[in-house]
Amino acid sequence: MSINSSRLTDLRGLLKEWGGDGFLIPRTDAYQGEYVAPCDERLAWLTGFTGSAGMAIVLEKKAALFVDGRYTLQALNQVDTDHYEICSLVDYPPCTWAKEHLEQGQKIFYDPWLHTLNDKMRAQKVCEAVGAAFVCAPQNLIDKLWMDRPPAPVNPVRIHDLTYSGVSSEEKRKLVAKTLQEKRADAAILSTLESIAWLLNIRGSDVPHTPVAQGFSVIWADTSVDLFMNPSKISSDVKAHLGNQVRLHDPTFLEAWLSNLKDTIILIDPALTPLALLQKLEKCHLIHGVDPCALPKAIKNPTEAEGAAQAHIQDGVAVTRFLAWLSKNALNGTLTEMEAAEKLLSFRKQAPLFMDMSFDTISGAGPHGAIVHYHATPETNRALDMNSIYLVDSGGQYLNGTTDVTRTVAIGAPTLEQKDRFTRVLKGHIAIATTLFPVGTTGSQLDPLARHALWQVGLDYDHGTGHGVGSYLNVHEGPQRISKSPSTVALQPGMIVSNEPGYYKTNAYGIRIESLVIVVEKGIPEGGERPLLGFETLTQVPIDRTLIDVGMLTPQERTWLNAYHAHVRETLLPFLNAEDNAWLKEATQEL
Repeated sequence: MSINSSRLTDLRGLLKEWGGDGFLIPRTDAYQGEYVAPCDERLAWLTGFTGSAGMAIVLEKKAALFVDGRYTLQALNQVDTDHYEICSLVDYPPCTWAKEHLEQGQKIFYDPWLHTLNDKMRAQKVCEAVGAAFVCAPQNLIDKLWMDRPPAPVNPVRIHDLTYSGVSSEEKRKLVAKTLQEKRADAAILSTLESIAWLLNIRGSDVPHTPVAQGFSVIWADTSVDLFMNPSKISSDVKAHLGNQVRLHDPTFLEAWLSNLKDTIILIDPALTPLALLQKLEKCHLIHGVDPCALPKAIKNPTEAEGAAQAHIQDGVAVTRFLAWLSKNALNGTLTEMEAAEKLLSFRKQAPLFMDMSFDTISGAGPHGAIVHYHATPETNRALDMNSIYLVDSGGQYLNGTTDVTRTVAIGAPTLEQKDRFTRVLKGHIAIATTLFPVGTTGSQLDPLARHALWQVGLDYDHGTGHGVGSYLNVHEGPQRISKSPSTVALQPGMIVSNEPGYYKTNAYGIRIESLVIVVEKGIPEGGERPLLGFETLTQVPIDRTLIDVGMLTPQERTWLNAYHAHVRETLLPFLNAEDNAWLKEATQEL
């Protein structure tokens, strides 16, 4: 019996002991974060699945793991399919599966710290439809079984200097307080770590590769804040930075403190606030809305926008040096995925403002490139074979910005099919990079542009085209996105999103071209009537010309790529040595 099947057996035994018939295990933590601390990796502990999005439902005789299109192959490789059915979060979501497998009278347990009001409403609707009950568990069952569970992190909080933040915490609090006043709310619960970090101009290291500190906060309409964070994390300098308007509390007092609030109008985000907190606000009047920090955080101020541009120059130097190194060292067929990832990190570490990776590098050779969020391990580590494709998706956390870039590289000679697929992905990338759109346009309206060339031959990819990116914060940040999923959030100047169409052939190869872009004003064109917006590409890394079927590109697409490569060359040449400069000049020659 494998260790994960043994844990599943133990979980079912505990469920029976506590009178339950099922348990929901989401990937997220109490802060609804995509990336979580080791102590919150409950889904991985139970199932073996290490992706950043997913959920498991465990019943007495059946269990299912739900993942999105990025993780389908990874889940099949990591999870024992004799014990778990692997399902699509989109095509066969948990609600559909539950309707087919729950029975009347069953009790389905959940942890209120890991689910939001929206989660509960969806789950209750399904349970009620079949006569089952959605019941708050007396304790998280995984925590009861996980005997060697790591402790909660207590890493020091750091001040995020005005040099990089651009706007003081006081000004940010005034902006958010104004939103509360407009909504006639007395206060708002902030439960996402990046919102708290942005609002208070603080950073931390409680979550791998994401510079945040765990805690909760309440911001009031008078601009004051109650911050519930482990006091051992907060130095005297940080206390002075926070000032008298930020009242510090030990997080162990949070539930009692909330219970004592009375006749208070509190704004909560039903998609983000954990149920455990809402259960303590029975004496308050709750109004629903979005996190009041989400939109202003997403719209980068001039200092943050300039910081992002500078961070991408540092990052471009590192990745270009890596690609030059790769061109010399990958041809002998012995270089491995892990060695390549380590070398790339070594180049990034030489940048003066580099703090960390923004996520674990995806270093996928050959068929591993088709696993969208592949992570090389000693067991899976593969050599970069000759006449294959190598995909590397990586990013850095710099004090002045967060980066995320994917380049696909030919090792040796690509096939005609690979060049065709790469060129179609490139055409989609260029379509997003060059499009102009009216004010009020959402990312979901732009998404088909990235897929058009693939769709014409019956191809597609099962992930979004673009996600928001923070400013020395979360590499995946809302509320803006470019994807098939409907969005009501309009793209606005200052928002940073990724531009990353792709194509993945299972067991063969993967292709993705990702750059970060920032939304900018383009004005009213001559003869036009409406102001337009567009994108400026921040990423400064060449795109592999050997994978391009030039004949498939339009003159306008060739012009864009030549101009992009000229800009990359002019920007990076002053920072590279003679050998790397020679490689860059060759890599950025006109088509």
